[in-house]
This record gives sequence, structure tokens and C-alpha cells, in this order.
Amino acid sequence: MAATDFCIRDYRTADADITLTIFQRAVREVASQNYTPAELEAWAGHIDRHVWANSLERQFTWVAMQESLPAGFASLTEGGHLDMLFVSPDHQRCGVASALLMTAEQAVRQRGMNRMTTEASLTALPFFEAQGFEIVKAQAIERRGQVLRNYRMEKALHEARDAR
Repeated sequence: MAATDFCIRDYRTADADITLTIFQRAVREVASQNYTPAELEAWAGHIDRHVWANSLERQFTWVAMQESLPAGFASLTEGGHLDMLFVSPDHQRCGVASALLMTAEQAVRQRGMNRMTTEASLTALPFFEAQGFEIVKAQAIERRGQVLRNYRMEKALHEARDAR
């Protein structure tokens, strides 16, 4: 899939199931190179669909679509924190994550902020570093009896450098 083969649109209530599927597949199939099966299950298993949907509806959320197929999604809090950015295993390394991140960065700038934060998994760390994020702190997050390692990161948004 070429980067021009998808579009980004606003999240709709009906997208809850497709975004949850993308999240779970991305964690279980892509992040499996950096996390144990028990860690992956603690991270992506047993998710309440209603809690999931409510969380995405309270945030600024976008879905990347390749025709009628969902390719990825991103969600951003009011405070400029990129809460989630996940791409389907079927659409890795095609520009989907970069385009979703650009959409989120634009939303942060439109809200008058010049800094964006995220928490990157071990798997996502190289992507975020390549996009100009810097590590603020290594973290160990406990979830369902497992300790997941990730990184608190931030990026200063500069109008001239990021405008394309």
C-alpha cells in the first residue's frame, strides 16, 4: 500500500470495534518482538468495549482508511497528549502512522500548544525518535500483574520546521 492509498477521517461511534481490533492486533502481532506473551495479554486482553469506546469519544480521534479497510487510528487528549497511535499489522511501514501523527500535531498547533507528549512502547520508540520526539523518562507500568516498559516522550512543535 502506498501512502497515497489511504485517507484520514474523524472517528465515528461505529469505529469502536475496528479500532479495538487494530489495537489488539498491533499489540499482539507487532509488539510481540519486544514483549512477552504474558505482557501482551496484560496490555491488550480483557478490554471492555464500552470503556474503550467512551475513551475514544472523549478524545480527538482519527481513523486512517484504505478504501473501506481500517489501517490505523490515533487519539489525542485535550492537553496535547497522544494517547494512542496504532497501525494494523497489514498496513505497517506504509506512512499510516506518520500521517496520523501529522494530523495530531496539526490539531495540537490549532489549539495553541507548541508541545506534544506520548508514551511510547519499546516497539514504537524508534518511530517516535525518528519523528522528533525525545525521551523524558523510562517507565515501568504495572498492568494486570505484569510490568510493561515504555518511555514518556515529548516533542516541541515548531511551525516553520513542521509546516509542509
